Amino acid sequence: MAEAETADPEVAQDKAQVLEQKAADQQPAPRSETITPPEAQAVDPAGAAPLDDAITCLARSIYWEAKGGAAADMEAVASVVLNRLGHEGFPDTVCAVVKQGSEQRACQFSWWCDGRADQVKEDEPYIAAKEIARKALNQQLADRTHGALYFHDRRVRPDWARQYRKTAETGKFLFYKPRGDSAR
Repeated sequence: MAEAETADPEVAQDKAQVLEQKAADQQPAPRSETITPPEAQAVDPAGAAPLDDAITCLARSIYWEAKGGAAADMEAVASVVLNRLGHEGFPDTVCAVVKQGSEQRACQFSWWCDGRADQVKEDEPYIAAKEIARKALNQQLADRTHGALYFHDRRVRPDWARQYRKTAETGKFLFYKPRGDSAR
């Protein structure tokens, strides 16, 4: 972990901005811009920074949505966020995707509007979430959701799910995308 202390978080944030734009444009990640593990871990090390960069927004979404779940659950949440990037009906930055709907209190990601503090409470799950965020932004994860734009916990049965096609399941979640190709 000593390497993370010497890694420049601003370099990682700059790379993440390029990578999220590539993902939004559905272009491959340039190898020269990939984020290294120490760089990713140097961004928001305490899990308390404002949500204003792609790594922090994606890592906190993974952490709060899938904390305590298997790596497959965490990777699938990351895939949904990236699948939304640039897709019609969704914003083209990770933070905007994560925060979408908050103005109307109709958040796409429940943790963002639940009224609780968004600071990280457990270091190890957050370190894992940042590593998955890094791999997702580097386009180094297979999309186990098969293009899903929506998901929910297995323990609930939301009415909205009926209007979509289920694409995948993980231990904790069910994943969906529109029957056509338009997001709502």
